[in-house]
Amino acid sequence: MGTRNSTAEVTEFILIGFQLPRHMELLLFSLLLVVLFFTLAGNIMIITLACMDKRLQTPMYFFLCNLSFLEIFFILTITPKMMTNLVSLNKSVSFLGCISQCYSYFFFGTCEIILIAIMAFDRYIAICQPLHYTIIMNGWVCVKLILVCWVGGFLNNLGPIILLGQLSFCSSNIINHFFCDYAPLIKLSCNDVDTLLTLESCLSALVLLSSLCVTAVSYLFIIVTVLRIRRKTFSTCASHLTVASIFYGSAIFMYSLPSKGRSRDVQKAVAVVTAVITPLLNPFIYTLRNEKVRDAFRDCLQRHKCIL
Repeated sequence: MGTRNSTAEVTEFILIGFQLPRHMELLLFSLLLVVLFFTLAGNIMIITLACMDKRLQTPMYFFLCNLSFLEIFFILTITPKMMTNLVSLNKSVSFLGCISQCYSYFFFGTCEIILIAIMAFDRYIAICQPLHYTIIMNGWVCVKLILVCWVGGFLNNLGPIILLGQLSFCSSNIINHFFCDYAPLIKLSCNDVDTLLTLESCLSALVLLSSLCVTAVSYLFIIVTVLRIRRKTFSTCASHLTVASIFYGSAIFMYSLPSKGRSRDVQKAVAVVTAVITPLLNPFIYTLRNEKVRDAFRDCLQRHKCIL
């Protein structure tokens, strides 16, 4: 099953995963189950609070809700299949399922990268131009920015995935990863894929560096403004910077830096940070450091106690 000859087209792939002893696979499955639960619970809590509490119905929390939606979809794209492979002897995934997972991973990841830049721009307007904030960041502008985020994620990855789906896979069908990542998958093709790898790297670098530039410039102006007027308004920015640093760092390492000579195990570890750990950390980083969210959560608990 692992290898096909050149006359047989590959119809499914085998995800090797982490290749751990059985007891370690079961332990990892349990840890992922806990992570998945808290990730879903934390992000759903943020969405629910933002919808229920008027104090959180502002552009910043509108964007944070969208970030939570993306994190939910992002972790559900990777984690359930990874958990299934840990407890199942059958680690195969269909050709269509593999292509769909690959596209979904990059689609939601690109949307999140663009959204991080949008959130940085929102904080720049709020802190550096507070008198014009409600005018600049009105409801229609926020909706258009979110549309840019989702449409940008859709279009940026559509071309490479269409080209990927048209390739012939007639050699090995074993993917040395725990999900259908673009580079390990495309290298199994019997076509010349150098152009496709270059295209994907260029598109990833374009989105990453553009988003990083917007974020960096926004926070440069924010820091200058905060230092000049000596206001204590950096708490929400610190939360956003923490999330952005984790996501940018792992994404740049995986998709913008040369991968030649890099250990596959290292790539898997970094992918776990991006696909599993970041969605878990986001709600806790924003909740624990955000007084408004903590107050809204406390009020929600008190209202439910009264009802009960």
